[in-house]
Amino acid sequence: MTMSSPEPSAIHADTAISVKGLWKIFGEKAGTIIDSPDAWLSRPELLEKTGCVAAVRDANFDVANGEVFVVMGLSGSGKSTLVRCMTRLIEPTAGAVLIDGEDILTASKAKLRELRRTKFSMVFQHFGLLPHRRVIDNIAYSLEVNGVKKEARHERALEVIDLVGLEGYANHFPEQLSGGMQQRVGLARALAVNPEVMFLDEPFSALDPLIRRDMQNEVKRLHRDLGKTMVFITHDLSEAMKLGDRIAIMRDGDIVQMDTPANLVMHPVDDYVADFTNDIPKSHVLTAGYLARPAHEGEAVDGTAIDAEEIVRDVIPRIVSSSGAVGVQRAGQPVGVIGKDDILHLVADDAHEGSAT
Repeated sequence: MTMSSPEPSAIHADTAISVKGLWKIFGEKAGTIIDSPDAWLSRPELLEKTGCVAAVRDANFDVANGEVFVVMGLSGSGKSTLVRCMTRLIEPTAGAVLIDGEDILTASKAKLRELRRTKFSMVFQHFGLLPHRRVIDNIAYSLEVNGVKKEARHERALEVIDLVGLEGYANHFPEQLSGGMQQRVGLARALAVNPEVMFLDEPFSALDPLIRRDMQNEVKRLHRDLGKTMVFITHDLSEAMKLGDRIAIMRDGDIVQMDTPANLVMHPVDDYVADFTNDIPKSHVLTAGYLARPAHEGEAVDGTAIDAEEIVRDVIPRIVSSSGAVGVQRAGQPVGVIGKDDILHLVADDAHEGSAT
């Protein structure tokens, strides 16, 4: 059933984006599919019967302010179509996408241009830099189209050049930069307008593995420093686990499971998700708070504590070298302890699952 746009007052104050009943169906009969039983046929069945393809089917989710929300899936799963519908680079067949309470799917073309210039920005796999313009002018271009005077836009461009680690390259041309540095220019250009929301569609998939890792770390640093809301599209589960506060896994246009990295690994809803997560070591995604347990009677506990949000992998050296179990705290309040045996059991589970695959 096609869903009408919710009223802005229905959107929680902490919600940056709310996607409601979003569909994208390609084909001549697309407009007739959603309200019919055919909407829930499998992709091959729908294509054979109607000639249509359901690229995104009834997507519903909220993205919190300051959250990194990752959408991942195999090629053809619908993830890139989803983000393009959310930004209206592709017109959805039905649904609503509210950004800060405003449904961009009902916005006029003029209003949509304004929103793209001021409220959200996009970063893609292909950098799209202007080859005849210097780095500073590529970054300032988004401000130029907003009518910002040259002196002010260059001042802002220099600020974001420092922010993304491009100091000293303001007057270089794109061809003089490596792929990773060109993508930093793309990030800087998106940040120049100080958007509330950033959409990143597989921005690092064309980069070499080492450069890709550096850029992932750069996104984590920028998010930590700026707190921007981000919707990040990827086909790489390791990248999703590293960056995402929550991850939505798509298959054939459907969101199969949407959860935290830890819950996806520990509680996959079906074999499809389990196959994705089998090769991810639990110690790489579980937090100390997830692993914490009550102290055993008479158990020695180290006098200091670790933060519940730290990834277990990062605190293993501290735990195994301690004289007893290590306390775990969240916001200064104790939530339990982790001992050497807990780490050994977790690592043994990872080793067992790795050998089983």
